[in-house]
Amino acid sequence: MSTPRGQFSSRIGFVMAATGSAVGLGNIWGFPTQTASNGGAAFVLVYLVLAFLLAYPALMAELVIGRHSRSNVVSALGDISKNNGVRKIGVGVGFCGVIVASLILSFYTIVAGWMLAYLTESATTIVGFSSASEWLTTQGETRNLIFGGIFAVLTMSIIGGGVEGGIEKWSSRLMPILIALLLALIVYVMTQKGATEGLKQYLLPDLGQISDPKLIISALGQAFFSLSLGVGTMLVYGSYLSKDESLPRLGAIVTVVDIGIAFTAGLLIIPAIYVAQHNGVQIYSEQGNLIAGPDLIFQVLPSLFSSMGAIGPAVSLAFFALMSIAAVTSSISMLEVPVSLAVEKTQASRTKATAIIGTIILAISTIIIFNFEALFGLVIKVTTEFSQPLLGIALCLFAGWVLRRDYLLAELKNGHPNIENTLFWKIWPAYVRIFCPALILLTFYHSVVA
Repeated sequence: MSTPRGQFSSRIGFVMAATGSAVGLGNIWGFPTQTASNGGAAFVLVYLVLAFLLAYPALMAELVIGRHSRSNVVSALGDISKNNGVRKIGVGVGFCGVIVASLILSFYTIVAGWMLAYLTESATTIVGFSSASEWLTTQGETRNLIFGGIFAVLTMSIIGGGVEGGIEKWSSRLMPILIALLLALIVYVMTQKGATEGLKQYLLPDLGQISDPKLIISALGQAFFSLSLGVGTMLVYGSYLSKDESLPRLGAIVTVVDIGIAFTAGLLIIPAIYVAQHNGVQIYSEQGNLIAGPDLIFQVLPSLFSSMGAIGPAVSLAFFALMSIAAVTSSISMLEVPVSLAVEKTQASRTKATAIIGTIILAISTIIIFNFEALFGLVIKVTTEFSQPLLGIALCLFAGWVLRRDYLLAELKNGHPNIENTLFWKIWPAYVRIFCPALILLTFYHSVVA
C-alpha cells in the first residue's frame, strides 16, 4: 500500500458525496421524462415504492461490503471468501466493475463536455459573441475534444485531492449549489405560461396505469440506476466510512435525498417542457412520444431559452451550470473506482494514479469522439443496459451468500448496536439474497431480452 486510506470526516460529507454520485445527468433529465412517459404521478408512486424495495437493499449490499473490507472493489470482493474459486470470481467481478465504471466515465465525459460547451455559450451570448456561440452549439470533433478534456481535467483535479480534501470537500460545496440552482429555476419556470399543464401531468396520477407492466419495469429500472449502483462506486464510498456510523440509517438518508432531488428535478423539467410547447417549441417526436434525453437538453430547452427574450441567456446559464455540477459530482465517484484500485495495489501516489487513469479514460473518450456513430451508443448500451444490472446482481449475491452472516451482523452492529432487534435485520439479509437479485434480473430480462 503506497498511502493510508482516506475516510469521510463527517456524515454530511458522505451523504453529499453519495448523493452527488447518484444525482447525475441521467437522473435530472431521465427521471422526469420517464415519469411523463409512464403515467405521470402513477410512475412516481411506483418508483417510490420500488426505490426502497430494490435500490435501498442493493445500496446496503455495497455499503456493507465496502466498510467491512476497507478496500477497493477488487480486493473487497476477492477477500470476503475463503473459497479459492469464489475468490477468483469475486476478483473477476471487481475488475469488471472497474472496467465498466471507466467506460461509463468515457462517454459521460463527452456528454459532460457538451454541458460545459452550452454553459460557455450562455455566457458568450450574454456578452454578444455570436460567432463563438454558434461554434459552441455546433456538434464537432474539435469542440468535443476541447470541452471533454476540460471536464476530464476538472474531475482528475478533484480526485487527486483525496477523499476528504477532494471528494468530500467538493461534493459538500457543489451539492448545495446544485440544489439552490434547481429551486431557483423551478420558481422561475412556475411563473411562465404552460407550467401549470406540465405540473398537472407530473403530479396528478392516472391510477389505472399503476398495474401496467411497462410502467412497473420502467420504475424498477429507474429506481436501481438512480442510485449509481452496480459498478462499485457505493462500495468504494462505503469503504471510506467511519465504523461509528449506522449503515442502515445512512443508506436510508442517501436513498431519500436522491429520490427527493430526482422528484424535485421533475418539478423543473416537466413544466419547462410544457412552457416550451406554449412558446411554440415541438415537444413530441414523430412517434408521438415526449422528447427525452439529449434531444430534450440540447434542442427543446435551448429553444425555450431562446424564446424567453433578454432573460433567456441568464436562465440558460443557470440551467447548464446545474447540469455541469450534476455531471461533476457523478464523474468523481466513477473515477474513484479505478483510482482506489491503483493506489492500493501499486506504489503510485494518488496524484500519479489519477493522472494516468484519467488520461487513459480521456483517450477512450477521444476514440469514441472520432468514431461517434459506431461507438457512442454501443458503449452506453453495453455498460448501462447489460453490465450494470449483472454486476448489481453479483454484488447482492456476494453480500447475501458469500459474506459470512456473523461478519455481516458484526459490521452492521458498528454504529447500530441493537441492529439484531430491528425490522431491517429480520428482513434485509434474506431479501438481498433472493428477492433483490430476482427483481434486478427481471428488469434486465425485460429491458434487454423481451
